Amino acid sequence: ETPCFVVDEGLLTENLKRLKYVSDKSGCRILLAQKAFALYPLYPLIAEYLDGATSSGLFEARLAYEEMRAKSGKRPEYHIFAPAYAENEIDEIISLTDHMVFNSAAQLKKYGSKVKAGGKSFGIRINPEFSTQNRAIYDPCAPFSRLGIRADELKSMDTEGIDGLHFHTMCEQRFADLDATFTAVEKKFEPYLKRIKWVNFGGGQHITADGYDVEGLIALIGRVSEKYGVQIYLEPGEAVALNAGFLVSSVLDTIKNDMDIAIIDASAACHMPDVMEMPYRPNIISAGKPREKKYTYRLGGNTCLAGDIIGDYSFDKPLKAGDKLIFCDMAHYSMVKTNMFNGINLPSIAVRGINGKINVLKKFSYADYKTRIG
Repeated sequence: ETPCFVVDEGLLTENLKRLKYVSDKSGCRILLAQKAFALYPLYPLIAEYLDGATSSGLFEARLAYEEMRAKSGKRPEYHIFAPAYAENEIDEIISLTDHMVFNSAAQLKKYGSKVKAGGKSFGIRINPEFSTQNRAIYDPCAPFSRLGIRADELKSMDTEGIDGLHFHTMCEQRFADLDATFTAVEKKFEPYLKRIKWVNFGGGQHITADGYDVEGLIALIGRVSEKYGVQIYLEPGEAVALNAGFLVSSVLDTIKNDMDIAIIDASAACHMPDVMEMPYRPNIISAGKPREKKYTYRLGGNTCLAGDIIGDYSFDKPLKAGDKLIFCDMAHYSMVKTNMFNGINLPSIAVRGINGKINVLKKFSYADYKTRIG
């Protein structure tokens, strides 16, 4: 039945092997960023290759603590960063995590001693004020950013007891961007690098993408670790599940309004919000660019939003109701960002095992919609 997300365990494992190669060769520790991929039935597999998980809030922290246990018995690390922590959640968060990262002097002053009393490590998120991308929505170094402490502000802060620095400034970027970013970090924050225990390079590096300079990354980690005597952390999200999943959908109807249009049971607004936020055009198996093949269609979702458009694609044959369309690279972010606008049901979630068998893990229903509202 469609729509359905299908995560391929074999493809996911190939990404995990590449990430483990980086950690084994460099000595860094690599954490799953749950904000991108939170399919917890696969956490035991992930924990065999990665060193733990990082969270963006209490619920993610609970999920990692409860579900990320390696079959080998090794104990993962649990980290967290949030722009601000709520007072009624802080005690539980401390109990669930090993490392906490603060975003402001006020939050550090308010909760730092409590974190230390709990026997946990804490650091601060810094803003190196060095942008390597042109997407403002994903650029925490843009003017007026609410994310990270700038070097001039840090000079006036009490940094006693801080164990580490954290920066996360990239999105789908290559090693050269990270290399240039760390040069900026060194220039602005070197005095602090000399007296801390760890540095977290954040996520956003496309480590598992074709052409990524893995050896360059390993060399940088080694240089920084040796120079400053610090433990390096990476927090990939997209890189963990890159190209490891699909969204299978069906054509519901075809219409014509100066061009051919197909209405499908998957929605950009509900099921693929990054298509509208980035924006980007996901690939479809056996489909081409507009007019590349004989029949071109605009694909739209089944909601009332006029802009619920996935994109224009061409096909070898005319589309008809019941045809299956398979969208690529849908394991990361899509599943964690889905919503039920218009009362549209969520796609089922399935895993294709190493043996090729598909196991449906979750189906959604009216009850899921109703209980979200009241």
